[in-house]
Order: sequence, then structure tokens, then C-alpha cells
Amino acid sequence: MTYFPWLTIIVVLPIVAGSLIFFFPHRGNKVIRWYTVFLCIIELLLTTYAFSYHFQLDDPLIQLTEDYKWINFFEFYWRLGIDGISIGPILLTGFITTLATLAAWPITKDSRLFHFLVLAMYSGQIGPFSSQDLLLFFIMWELELIPVYLLLSMWGGKKRLYSATKFILYTAGGSIFLLIGVLGIGLYGSNKPILNFETSANQSYPLVLEILFYIGFFIAFAVKLPIMPLHTWLPDTHGEAHYSTCMLLAGILLKMGAYGLIRINMELLPHAHSIFSPWLIIIGAIQIIYAASTSPGQLKLKKRIAYSSVSHMGFIIIGIGSISDTGLNGAILQIISHGFIGAALFFLAGTSYDRIRLVYLDEMGGMAIEIPKIFTTFSIFSMASLALPGMSGFVAELIVFFGILTSPKYLLMTKILIIFVMATGIILTPIYSLSMLRQMFYGYKLFNAANYNFFDSGPRELFVSISILLPVIAIGIYPDFVFSLSIDKVETVLSNYFCR
Repeated sequence: MTYFPWLTIIVVLPIVAGSLIFFFPHRGNKVIRWYTVFLCIIELLLTTYAFSYHFQLDDPLIQLTEDYKWINFFEFYWRLGIDGISIGPILLTGFITTLATLAAWPITKDSRLFHFLVLAMYSGQIGPFSSQDLLLFFIMWELELIPVYLLLSMWGGKKRLYSATKFILYTAGGSIFLLIGVLGIGLYGSNKPILNFETSANQSYPLVLEILFYIGFFIAFAVKLPIMPLHTWLPDTHGEAHYSTCMLLAGILLKMGAYGLIRINMELLPHAHSIFSPWLIIIGAIQIIYAASTSPGQLKLKKRIAYSSVSHMGFIIIGIGSISDTGLNGAILQIISHGFIGAALFFLAGTSYDRIRLVYLDEMGGMAIEIPKIFTTFSIFSMASLALPGMSGFVAELIVFFGILTSPKYLLMTKILIIFVMATGIILTPIYSLSMLRQMFYGYKLFNAANYNFFDSGPRELFVSISILLPVIAIGIYPDFVFSLSIDKVETVLSNYFCR
């Protein structure tokens, strides 16, 4: 046992050190940027150090635990701890946030506030992944909304206020259900609230009550990881936000929903989950097809990428619903993989927007000759997004396929049907990715324009693209690297389903 409060430092450092930004001189843009990047790097190194030296991979229990009484009056604890499922998303958060601060160099408007919000968001994203207390989970979940709202409404496109309001209404509406579920689980069967994850996991509820809890939590997480009818905030938000905010949204925010589904709905409410899992798989399959066929109809570049990420979330839902080792491991791998690929696509879309100032795809064309480096990286990440073998997306989707095939819960005919639908989705993905590439980079349209003397990506942008590309290829070639983190924990989660 280490008694050094690693996780508290990791969660609290960004927002505390970030609030020092306001004491910087107002004009010192460069100082603020470098300070933020430096903070993110320090934080990432701290996280990596703590995880590599104080975390045992073969131990499925919660590690690095901290438990301090926070508010005596109603038994509220500051409980933190991590296990194999949460270690991947936390490292992903650190990585993507560091790159997003690098991507935000062109921002000069209110740069102190912008960088503080990014750092506050960092804390608010590591919080849910590492909290071991239901109420703390909820508070961290909410802490994350305010920075996102401000980042959307201050640095965005023309309809930024509309999309920011839509985002806050959706997510705050979902959070009401989350709060009701948290309080229901905490207050069930005792006078004092019991909010510890460990004790709640061993608690058993009457089936009707468990189903009600499940539906409440499910709605909250379905808004975040957009599940089909509740996904409409995502294309608007992504279409309007600045691209560094898009990286944080696509890379991390969506993954909080998936993490919540695994952590709360699967671990705490196993009976209800085994009832609902066939429906989850059906929703996931429909979502893959629906989003992949809506995407080609989008006129804006960012909206098209947003729908592609909605489509990829379908694989996570299917993996969670398959109730098999392979399926859940595939879902966790897809969480990590799409975190990289989605962030990279939005970053490249944003950098090309900085060059040509065009939003609609049908106005673009012929950019490949002018900006070959952006063209190359964009092509590579589009291939990764359509699951090219050798990239992380392929491995994740393949393993979700295997998860459904090996799942003991479903009949053979249903498996074949679902796999047929998923395969159709995988065929639809190249259609919109490649047509997006064709409309942007091929052809000759921009040569007729007057202002086609733009420059290619500089060292900073290349550095961001390549740092995202390396893990994508590394996971694609050697996915065992991610599985070694989660595999023991996944077995303990699933033992609930086959022992009872």
C-alpha cells in the first residue's frame, strides 16, 4: 500500500495550478500557453509514473485507494481508486488534453480563461474515471459541464450559442437521472447513505427497483455516449466548437458515458443488465447503420466526422451488451482507439479550416496539391477510422465481432443477424470516409479561387498528428498492450453474471 495521495494530486493539480493563470499578465499569450502545456506534460508524467510503479496489473481489485472523510454531517467521503478499466481512459485523458492544448496555439481571444477552462476540464474528466464514491462521481460528472459550456459558447462558429445551450440542456437533463439513481442506490435499505462502489457492488435489490435504477443511469450515460435518439446534440456541438474543444469532446467526453455504463450499469446492476443487454445490442446495431448512412448527407465537414463517431460508439454499446470477456475487452479497446482517431480527425479538420476558411464540403476540392502533409495525415486517419488492418480501429471492431460470436447468452441466428448488420455498417464506413477525402482533397476547385497560396502544416501540427498516429498503429499491431490492463478486471466483472 502506498500512502502517498497520488490520485488526489492527479485530480486536483490541473484545476488548482490552472487557477494561477489569472495572476499572469493579460497580454502574455506565450507565457500562458507554455505554462498550460508544461502543466499538462507534468500531469501526464505524474500519472504515468504513479501507474507504472504503484499499480499491479495482475490485481483485479481497486488500487491506489484513498478514503478521507469530507463532510461529517452526511457521511460524504473523498474516495478515489483505480483498476484495470479506468487506467486506460485516465491515460487517454492526459494524452489528448496535452495535445489539445498544443492544438489551441492559434487562440488569442481571452487566452487566460480558455487555458484555465481546458485545465478545469482536465480535472473534471479524470475525476469520474478515478472516483470510488457515487456522489463524488456525480459531482465530478457535473464539474465537467461548465467548462465545456463556456468553451463552446465563447470560442466557436456562428451558431455557437445555440449548440452550447443544446449541449447543456441535454447533458444537464441526463444528469438529473444520474442524481436520482445515485441517491436511490445510496439510500436503499439503510438510514445512512452508503455511496461506496465496493459495498454497492455486493448489494442486491428487488428486480423492479434494479430495473428502474438501470433505466435512470442508462439515460444519463446514453446522452453522454450518444445512443441513438439522444445523440442530436453531438453533431451541432462538434460542428460549432473550436477544434481543440472538439478533440476533448470526441476523445474523452464521449468515453465517460461508456465508462459509466461499464462501471455502474454492469458492475452494480448485473441482473438488470442481463435483461437489457439484448436491447443494447439491437440499439448498437441500429446506431452503426443509422449514423453511417446519415453521415454522407451532411454538408459540413465536422458534422460528417461527428456522425462517424456516433457510428463508432455503436461498437462500444454492442461490446458492453455482449456479456462476454472478448466483447467487453473489445469495447474498452474501442474506447481507447476511438479516443485517438476521433481527436485526430477533428484536429485535422480544424487545421484545414484554418487554411481555407471553408465549412461546407462542396465548396472544397483540390487541396491535396497545396497541403500534401495535411492530406497525407488526413488520409491515414480516415483509413484508421474505417478500420484498416494494422490500425487500432480494426482490432477493436474485430474483437467486438468475436465477443458476439463467443457470447454464451445469444442464439446462433441472432448472432448471425447482428453480425450481418454490423458488417453492413463496416461497409458503409468507407463510403463516407472516402467521399469526404475525395470532396476535400481531389479535383481542381480551389485552383480557380483567388486565395490559394496557403502553407502546409508546420512542425507543431505535424507533431500533434504524429503523436496521435503512433499509439494508433502501436495498438493496431500489438493490442495486448491495452488488454493486459483490463483483462483481469473484466473477468471479475463478468463473474457476477455466471455465478448467480
